[in-house]
Amino acid sequence: MNTPRATYQDVLDAPPHKVAEVIEGVLHTMPRPAVRHARAGSGLGVHIGGPFDYDRNGPGGWWILCEPELHLGEDIVVPDLAGWRRSRLPKLPDSAYFEMVPDWVCEILSPSTRAIDLGPKKEIYAREGARHLWFVDPDAHFIEAFELQVGAWASCGKCEGNDTVALPPFDSVSFRLGTLWFDWPARSEPRRVPQIHDRARMTA
Repeated sequence: MNTPRATYQDVLDAPPHKVAEVIEGVLHTMPRPAVRHARAGSGLGVHIGGPFDYDRNGPGGWWILCEPELHLGEDIVVPDLAGWRRSRLPKLPDSAYFEMVPDWVCEILSPSTRAIDLGPKKEIYAREGARHLWFVDPDAHFIEAFELQVGAWASCGKCEGNDTVALPPFDSVSFRLGTLWFDWPARSEPRRVPQIHDRARMTA
């Protein structure tokens, strides 16, 4: 007896504490991201979203979203981050999901999602024509970028540890890779910003 193919209703009926996807007709539910996964995702949102979405010391021209739901053919997937060029998508849709494939997709690898991210989801993004795909590994401390060439993914750069990252399609702005890692040494105390009375004393 054939098992019925999963549908969007199965996604809607999934437990709220799970991330639900339908891939090749099968419902997959994953736990919410662990702290090291969330740290990498939020860090990328700052480094990429600031200059490319919010025009902060960068070229702008993109929409950058965390965990958007994508309906691509019969597949329903939720990448960790995705981006659309505003020249293709001038306005964000007021809906629960996107039907337009992103120009850039980023998957943050974890033990519970690695096989799906590197397998069927990678092929779905290629099939639908996403131009750029990044994989971030918070455990192995690397990021690798791929570009779609003649329907297949070709690596276009890999950074490790605390390398300076400048990878397509966001290679016009760079950042330190170590800032994404949960267990990477970092400044523990915030920088002190001079207060108004400090600046007045300095100019007196």
